[in-house]
Amino acid sequence: MKTKSKIKDIFVADISFEATEEDLHKLFSVCGKVRSINMVTDQRSGQFKGVAFVCMSNDAETKEAINMLDGTRLIDRCIVVSAAKSKEELKAEAPVEILETRTRRKRVPKGRKKVR
Repeated sequence: MKTKSKIKDIFVADISFEATEEDLHKLFSVCGKVRSINMVTDQRSGQFKGVAFVCMSNDAETKEAINMLDGTRLIDRCIVVSAAKSKEELKAEAPVEILETRTRRKRVPKGRKKVR
């Protein structure tokens, strides 16, 4: 028996680096109640990476936000809005590692020219 998959989070990409959480909240509140916004930052530098996750209050508002806001201009960029994928879905899409069957080239030490 299959269960209906509900869209819980929205993935937003290509966000301007000048955008704030308030800007995203104003934009997405047009489609309904925004429960939370998580703007992704680099762990080392703390700088905003240009992507965020937005959680709407219900499935209908989530679908409306995806359909209505994909390609919308925010500050100086057109944002990409799509359904966020779960970790299981991302693992399923990951390419299968190719076993190394070819021979490796010998490493040439620095300062020496390779003679053919």
